[in-house]
Amino acid sequence: MHALQPKHVKLKKDEVEELVKKFNISISQLPKILSTDPSMPEGCQKGDIVKIERKFDEKIFSYYRVVVM
Repeated sequence: MHALQPKHVKLKKDEVEELVKKFNISISQLPKILSTDPSMPEGCQKGDIVKIERKFDEKIFSYYRVVVM
């Protein structure tokens, strides 16, 4: 992983359920990310949810993507 690349973390099943409930969305409504993306953590497969943590002005913002292909 490159030093400037944001942290990518694969969510566990219970974390995915919390996310869906918190935002009242379905998994298909999340933005997509390819499984071949170089930033993907090891072992990610189609249908997994990835949390991306970006740091801006000493604050950490979280973004979520569903793995496709």
